[in-house]
Amino acid sequence: MTAAEAVEAIQREMTAFARRARASAGRMHPELSLVSYTLLGHLEERGGCRATDLATHYALDKSTVSRQVAALERAGLIERRVDPDDHRVQVLHLTGAGRQLLAQVTESRRAAFRERLADWPEEDLARFAEYLIRYNAWPPPGTPDA
Repeated sequence: MTAAEAVEAIQREMTAFARRARASAGRMHPELSLVSYTLLGHLEERGGCRATDLATHYALDKSTVSRQVAALERAGLIERRVDPDDHRVQVLHLTGAGRQLLAQVTESRRAAFRERLADWPEEDLARFAEYLIRYNAWPPPGTPDA
């Protein structure tokens, strides 16, 4: 396989992966889209953040994030709190229900991955994980797009 063919195969397979992830998100929890799941995970990782930070991090339109945040608030999965350092700013945080739902969906997703990868040799799993980490680390820290 040439480099050009490999890049084409990677693009095709990554697209299929993204489609499968979007489709499976609804099956994991009908009320939690892949975008919602991703935003909840980011809030948990960061211990909360502003909606504008979510939009910037994921390169999403502010109106898209605003709709997602509103839906997550209505579902009782996130709440707004005043930033103690700047009372003009509201920070989004997971609620207890949000943490519980995120943990449940995360475990379901892990189980699906374990099932799909069950017959892979350990060295293939390690190599695949290393490649994904390397791919997702682009651009390297310190570059203009980082």
